[in-house]
Amino acid sequence: MAGRREVPVDPGAGPVQRFAFELRKLRTEAGGLTYRAMAEQAGYSITTLSQAAGGEQLPTLPVALAFVRACGGDPAEWEIRWHQAVEEAAAFDPENDGAGAEPPYRGLARFETDDSGLFFGRDRLTADLVDLVRRRRFAAVFGPSGIGKSSLLRAGLIPVLRESEEPDLRPSAIRILTPGDQLSRTHELLREGSGPGDGTGTGDRLVVVDQFEEVFTLCHDPAERARFIDLLLTARDPENRLRVLVAVRADFYGRCAEHRELAEALGDANLLAGPMSSTELREVVVKPAAAAGLTVERALTTRLVEEITDAPGGLPLLSHVLLETWRRRRGKTLTLAGYEAAGGLDGAIAKTAEDVHSRFTEGEAATARRVLLRLISPGDGTPDTRRPADRAELETTGTGREEVAQVLEALTRARLLTLDGPTVEVAHEALLTAWPRLRGWIEEDRDRLRAHRQLTEAARAWEELGRDAGALYRGSRLVTAREYFAGPRHTDDLTDQEAAFLTEGLAALDQEERARARTTRRLRVLVTSLACLLALALTATTVAYWQRQSALDAQRAGLSRQLAAQSAALLDSDTDLASLLAIKAYRTSPTREATRSLYAAAAVPLERRLTGHTGTVSALTYSPDGKTLASGSFDGTVRLWDPATGRTRKVLAGRADADGPDLVRTVAFGRDGRTFATSHGDDARLWNLDTGRVRASVAVRDPDDDNMAAVGFDHDGRALAVTEAGQVLDVATGRVATTLQGPTGLEMAVAFSPDGRTLATSTRDHTAHLWDLDTGRVLFALKSSTGVVSSLAFDSDGKTLATGTEDGTVHLWDVADGKQRTTLTSASSRVESMAFDPDGRTLAAGSYDGTVRLWDLSTGRADTTLTGHTRPVMSVAFDPDGNELATGNEADSFGGGDVGIRLWNVGTNRPRATLDVPGGDLQSVTFSPDGDTFATSSVRMSADFRDTTASVRLWDTATRRTRAVIDKGLTHAGPVLFSPDGRTLALTDDARAQLWDVRTRRQRITLPGRFVNGMAFSPDGRTLVTVGDGLVLWDTGTGRPRVELPKVEEGSPLAFSPTGDVFATTGGEEGEIRLRDPATGRVRSTLTEPDGRPTPEGAQDDPFRWFRQVESMAFSPDGRTLASANSDGTVRLWNTGTGDLDATLTVSLTEGPVALAFSPDGRTLATAAGSTVRLWDTTTRYARATFPGGGAARLAFSPDGRTLAVGDHADRLRLWDAALPLPAEAVTGICRAVHRELTRQERALYLPDQESGGVC
Repeated sequence: MAGRREVPVDPGAGPVQRFAFELRKLRTEAGGLTYRAMAEQAGYSITTLSQAAGGEQLPTLPVALAFVRACGGDPAEWEIRWHQAVEEAAAFDPENDGAGAEPPYRGLARFETDDSGLFFGRDRLTADLVDLVRRRRFAAVFGPSGIGKSSLLRAGLIPVLRESEEPDLRPSAIRILTPGDQLSRTHELLREGSGPGDGTGTGDRLVVVDQFEEVFTLCHDPAERARFIDLLLTARDPENRLRVLVAVRADFYGRCAEHRELAEALGDANLLAGPMSSTELREVVVKPAAAAGLTVERALTTRLVEEITDAPGGLPLLSHVLLETWRRRRGKTLTLAGYEAAGGLDGAIAKTAEDVHSRFTEGEAATARRVLLRLISPGDGTPDTRRPADRAELETTGTGREEVAQVLEALTRARLLTLDGPTVEVAHEALLTAWPRLRGWIEEDRDRLRAHRQLTEAARAWEELGRDAGALYRGSRLVTAREYFAGPRHTDDLTDQEAAFLTEGLAALDQEERARARTTRRLRVLVTSLACLLALALTATTVAYWQRQSALDAQRAGLSRQLAAQSAALLDSDTDLASLLAIKAYRTSPTREATRSLYAAAAVPLERRLTGHTGTVSALTYSPDGKTLASGSFDGTVRLWDPATGRTRKVLAGRADADGPDLVRTVAFGRDGRTFATSHGDDARLWNLDTGRVRASVAVRDPDDDNMAAVGFDHDGRALAVTEAGQVLDVATGRVATTLQGPTGLEMAVAFSPDGRTLATSTRDHTAHLWDLDTGRVLFALKSSTGVVSSLAFDSDGKTLATGTEDGTVHLWDVADGKQRTTLTSASSRVESMAFDPDGRTLAAGSYDGTVRLWDLSTGRADTTLTGHTRPVMSVAFDPDGNELATGNEADSFGGGDVGIRLWNVGTNRPRATLDVPGGDLQSVTFSPDGDTFATSSVRMSADFRDTTASVRLWDTATRRTRAVIDKGLTHAGPVLFSPDGRTLALTDDARAQLWDVRTRRQRITLPGRFVNGMAFSPDGRTLVTVGDGLVLWDTGTGRPRVELPKVEEGSPLAFSPTGDVFATTGGEEGEIRLRDPATGRVRSTLTEPDGRPTPEGAQDDPFRWFRQVESMAFSPDGRTLASANSDGTVRLWNTGTGDLDATLTVSLTEGPVALAFSPDGRTLATAAGSTVRLWDTTTRYARATFPGGGAARLAFSPDGRTLAVGDHADRLRLWDAALPLPAEAVTGICRAVHRELTRQERALYLPDQESGGVC
């Protein structure tokens, strides 16, 4: 069905009809598209598009542009046409009605009392305000700027009061005033009883104080401000026949509270003017137009209400845009097109202001800037405010009266300013934020404006004091004023009064400076003579001072080195004292030796000491969640600790009697962490941890028998206690759960398995027994060949039992078959206590000699020995995650001594994470520059050793999960590198280098025809250096070689300096290091052997040349140091500036280092040699941390330096915490852990001649 034919449009009828005609023409040229087809492309309805070309009204800009795009037109060209049509439509007035009519909208100007006929939308608020005035003699209306407070008072309140039928409510006189910057003048106005705005009734006089915030912004004399407020508050006295209503900006509510009586008066006598509702806003838009015989397009009304609703301070913008839309009305209708031509709600004020500004000459524009800035008071922590000013003040020394008058006339005609007699002010504060140009002027001159306002007030006060010289600026205020206003260009901004004030101040300053100069000249001769004598004296004094300082520094350095040596000697035997001496050494003088001793002390894994027990700490255990540590002691108490803070949470007291304290033997938590049991000298107890009271108890032995007793929990959660007679009792009920059928007499040690099904006991006949707690029968008798079994411990799964003997030997037994698995032998003394870590890989054994050995059960070696206890270690316990170990020691024979619990951080020997890298042997690991990703490369050999497959994996650093795998077609994967910007990944396949896009995971470039086994990016990422079949410098953008050097030996390590000025290669077995130019590849310099002689090339007959071979190299982040790892087990640190060898680090005498890496901050150097990874402090050249490497061959630091990735020769990657403390952090950690000072005896021994004072 064909659509209806369009009504013809006459293009000569007006701009709207002409625009519609041109749209129809565009549609015809596009092939006569149907409106249905256009609607599918444009996203607007058929009706909207057809009305756009109807000629009845101008379409909105978005609809017009959608119409144009659907027809294939140029949107930019048609946007210009649309704006032209809007301007023409605004000026086109076919009926010529309303010419010269008074606008129904006030724009930025406030409503006056005579404008009440045009004041709409505030009926409810006006009624509330009338009621407030009726009830309170002193009241206030608060509201944000732009809410319409001034108009509400003048056009809303006052007309209602004048016409009120209540005689007492009709004021006898009405005075409306603003405080201004001279409150003394306002005082007089306030005291007057009549004048303009007089009332019509017999009620009280009414004083309305508009813009009350000017009391705070324009008056800077607190006394004058207080007098004015006190005068207003006299209205509270009915005899004064006065009522006062003040209008205050809401952000000054707090300032009103500064005056106590004002705050009291406003307690319940204030009204908050809030935003208008949609209905009220519609009245503001429509009713003034209706009163003038005009109509408003419904679309415009809807648009305005939507845009102004909830817009803070939006009413002035609304009033102004309505005025500008009225000026662009079409006939008797205010249109949406006229609104958009005016600039819209947000742009109307700016458009009006810019239109006025654009018509100014250059001189008038400068005058306008000075005038407007004088009418603004810049806020200090509050929004900027307008500042009324006398017209005479605006006629500055650089601006004529006529030019100022012209500018004021233009700005007033545009309703941007208002004139009230001699007073000029900004029409509304909305102008300060809505006009970008003015806002820019304010921000540019904010500090200068503040200084100018202060200068204005000071000049006025000077004039009022009869130009008293004592009122002139002096000191810093004069200096500031001179910087801002002294000079031909700046004085144009000053009034004659201000300029005279500043000139007089500068003249007085000049006179003072001349007088000082004369005095200075007289003194100069005397001073010169005295200076010569003083110089001689100072020279002698300075020499003596520096000599003394040098002597003191040398003395302090000597003492520091002495204390550091003593600390190092004591570190293995008395770590507490060694740590305190290390701190004292460093604080005496931070010598290299002192720094090394401090770092060595900080490496001791002691976290903190827990003090409180006065007897032997006989038992330790952690709650299942690890948040509580329980300790039992021979002092008769059980303490519950917070291991995170070291604070005691609760003390469970025993029953003391005449024989002494109630000895605690063992402690145990149930699996739920809420059940807790203890064994004592003669009974076992079940505790309520909430109340700290005993829930149940059962006798376990004869009080006269010294045999051992213990408690534990079975698989059903029952607390069980073993008696000396071999009975296993239920502690809660006292009933016999099991009777042990076999050798009894618990003389030495007792231990329950974690699942509570098995019991281990030991006696003095060198035997330990395993019991089945369900049947009471002996499972196995475990015979020790090395001595009496003094300690027992099950691992976490109950499959292994450790027995410790009096000669220091530890045996590991298989619980399933009773067979001995291995023996751990040391030269230690009697084993007093033992505990397995949760994963069963480490066994902690506390000994009679006060040491704790940590056995690595995979190797059978005691890799770590913890020292610090001075008495036998009677109890040990791991926390549930295995990172913390608690140890407790025996009291001396007097029941005291160094009794306490130590918490050790044993997690330092555990990696943060261990990843199994699929794909075969690990070849390389590297982090992306942002640290979010790390990459690994792997190679797997086929079973017949003929073929290989390879893969490169990208991992998410946070989750440690694989993000992507690159393996398609890869057969050989060697080194893998990220470019410095992280966008490119370089890898090798079939010994050729490839460049991949990291984001798309697609290959970008394959570098052709070269065997490659080493790579390095330049710092800017534009060059990739490869070594293998010669040395090649590649352009990473094109994949073409820049430089080729075929004679560089295959397999040479590569390192590019972070500064980009050199890269390093080696000379093969001869151990020579060559620093090369990155542009040409040529050798710039050669790093020589330690004896200073270069290694001769071709010295094939040198039998030691292999030991000098460089395995790997790395530059420090600042490029000043090059570290080279040699086959002789050393790492050499070279000064790249001088070529000198700065230091040699002995890493391993048996395994040459094969990997190096500097931390991003350059403070740490990581080395991997065989089974050990070390972190070296680059300042002291001291190994601060050691990790088990497991055959480590690949190293990489994360960009933040907190993580070190260590890859082995197989397929395992370990992530270690590599963050090492700074000296200040080390001191803090040591002091927290040691938790004591040097004793008097220790100070006398190590610091005999030093002043007393704390170390920590």
